[in-house]
Amino acid sequence: MAMMPKRVKYRKSQRGKVKGNAQRGNAVAMGEYGLQALEGGWLSAEAIEAGRITASNFIRGEGRLYIRVFPHKSVTAIPLETRMGKGKGEPEFWAAVIKPGMILYEVAGIPESAARDCLSRVAYKMPFKCRFVTRRPNV
Repeated sequence: MAMMPKRVKYRKSQRGKVKGNAQRGNAVAMGEYGLQALEGGWLSAEAIEAGRITASNFIRGEGRLYIRVFPHKSVTAIPLETRMGKGKGEPEFWAAVIKPGMILYEVAGIPESAARDCLSRVAYKMPFKCRFVTRRPNV
């Protein structure tokens, strides 16, 4: 079952615009290595789940996987061949709003070569370009 909020204040949300780079959530915080988005957009709950399955299959219990994004935004759609003027469609899926620079996934407890291979497989599932990043030392 894909991720979605337990409850929301409003069922239907407006589209909005993805402007600027990520001001928070743009550094590796919990793990040692991370996957950083280079483009903005929406990341569906199904894509997040596909990345989680890919990473957990690769790690196989020896490391730790952290998912840093959650789908809070409902995306609506109107059925095909529906005439205009019958209101906004029903929620079709849930998505996370991703700004450039956001960390999507993090891994810990595995060597860098394995982490690089694992996150490259996850990046293949993402709908935008991503890059491998490492944790910065605390200065």
